[in-house]
Amino acid sequence: MEITPFSVEVPQEDLDDLRDRLGQTRWPDELPGVGWDYGVARSYLRDLVAYWTDEYDWRVHEARLNEIPQFTTTIDGQNVHFLHARSPEPGALPLIITHGWPSTVCDFLDIIGPLTDPRSHGADPADAFHVVAPSVPGFAFSGPTREKRWGSNRVARAWAELMRRLGYDRYGAQGGDFGSIVSPELGRVAPDAVIGVHVNALVNASTATGPQELDLLSDDEREQARANQAWWYAHSGYATQMATRPQTVAYALNDSPVGQLAWNLEWFVDHDPTRTRQPLADRDAVLTDVTALWLTSTAASAARLYRELMADGWGRPAPSGVPTGVATFLGDRAIRRLAELSNTITHWSEFDTGGHFASLQAPGPLVDDIRAFFRTLR
Repeated sequence: MEITPFSVEVPQEDLDDLRDRLGQTRWPDELPGVGWDYGVARSYLRDLVAYWTDEYDWRVHEARLNEIPQFTTTIDGQNVHFLHARSPEPGALPLIITHGWPSTVCDFLDIIGPLTDPRSHGADPADAFHVVAPSVPGFAFSGPTREKRWGSNRVARAWAELMRRLGYDRYGAQGGDFGSIVSPELGRVAPDAVIGVHVNALVNASTATGPQELDLLSDDEREQARANQAWWYAHSGYATQMATRPQTVAYALNDSPVGQLAWNLEWFVDHDPTRTRQPLADRDAVLTDVTALWLTSTAASAARLYRELMADGWGRPAPSGVPTGVATFLGDRAIRRLAELSNTITHWSEFDTGGHFASLQAPGPLVDDIRAFFRTLR
């Protein structure tokens, strides 16, 4: 039950070791002219590694993270690190937000201020939130998981317990990527406490699970679902590896920072809807996520998340009845009719900006949509 204050204080020798390892990278060959077609382009990665080595400053991002109150607690035998930013507004609504892979809570640094203190950001103070942002078990400052079955249901139950410990008995949930699975699950685990769920990057509503679901779709939706399936087949190698044999890739992720960067960077690049094969997120944001995982030796345990999700099963759970809002950003592939099979959709927004990592790529529109959804539920 104990909640302990926490701050990030990375020893300098760990940063020196990282820099040394970057300088000793043994680079593979690359076929001429393939660019990004065979995976992460070597020329791009070498430039990014040079920036990581000589210009990127972890201390800047560490200090920014430490501006937000942080804590740790033990839930179900697992250390859980979380940010807890309380609003100055007395009527603020508690909101727990969940990141995905390969992200960390660092992805939320641009949205926490506008969510907690809208008055200072030119918005209505009635839209204020108390924000709780936990590090998913196995990621960064929560440390590695020590047991199997830390999938979406167990994480959701841990989040319900965390909010109970913080004294919140009525709250909202928000999340993207893995968070778009956990947040609706939290509505199923604690329907009497969760007043609403808002998600972006809704990953489990893009493809049909079989002919019966395809029959529910319009012709245009059916075509989109098939296109989504083809896209996933061409881009899912990383997920297949982590969902089946995560320990094998763990040795490379935990031993080579450049290997870890390349593994994570591909997901950022594959979600580039402009097809320029460049990550839309700021390179400092990408490197902060990668560095946080490297310094905590959690890239391997983060990879296990996919194996745990497979153990949970990828079926369509029944809707919780909790009102659910969906924000679909540029490059996301969610289909509303499929989303409605597992969620009580009361709000659906589509944007021609941003991307899969909306808190990094379109923080303003994401915050606006979260405010708009919860405005009717307070």
